[in-house]
Amino acid sequence: MNGPWLLFVHSLKRMRALLLAMAVLLGLFQFLLILIATALERSHAFTSITQMLPPFAREFLGASAANFISFGGMVCQGYFHPVVIGSLVGLAIAIATMPTSEIESGFMDLLLSRPLARHWIMTRAILLTVFCSLLLLVVMVLCTWAGMSAFAPRSAVAPPMRTILSMAINLGLLMLCWSGIAMAIGAASRRRGVAGSIAGLLALAAFLLDYLARAWPPAESVAWLSPFRYYNALELIRGFAIHPHDLLVLGGIASVGFILAYVLFARRDLSR
Repeated sequence: MNGPWLLFVHSLKRMRALLLAMAVLLGLFQFLLILIATALERSHAFTSITQMLPPFAREFLGASAANFISFGGMVCQGYFHPVVIGSLVGLAIAIATMPTSEIESGFMDLLLSRPLARHWIMTRAILLTVFCSLLLLVVMVLCTWAGMSAFAPRSAVAPPMRTILSMAINLGLLMLCWSGIAMAIGAASRRRGVAGSIAGLLALAAFLLDYLARAWPPAESVAWLSPFRYYNALELIRGFAIHPHDLLVLGGIASVGFILAYVLFARRDLSR
């Protein structure tokens, strides 16, 4: 095997335990959501829950309220639950800042002492992000499909697989977007902790901005600054197709971040 492939495999082995644990937890979460949705559907509880919603929650959900509080909405929650999104974005940031940790630990000196072009360091991180994102999202989709096939009652209106796939694709691009941002920050940082903290705080601020804008109209004017704005899960639940504009924005941010990371990494002094 050549150097770049060996580097990719080595990096994947370093995080295989985390990747496996996340795949198991996310898969189980999909099954549990479907079991809960099945129990609520059979007890006809969704109508009661809708009536109990406070006014601010109805305003936040808008026209999506009926779709959100339903069997299909419960099943889809695994793709836009804040904990799930936070975990996947956190994983993308951790992978993107891997080159920074290798500089900090001195492992980068060993890598570059071999006949390996410097750009492969960043390319490896991008490929690893794509692979891990794809693996976890495929696990989630397969578990959703298997859970609905096994447990969904016949009376339930299950979300079409087109909706599930749309949410998975949009979520995957959101992960790549934050990977690009974190990689650019990491390429200019000497400490992984600093790079990860900055990227994580930016992600938190962007998430809160998007949340605030959906509930408070004055914040709409700056909501476009948040990448989370371009993952509108509530519209997807209602059956709308993915907006090509959303995919282009997330892909554009990721591309700019990756290009900037390549440039910064190529020009920086890698000595500690």
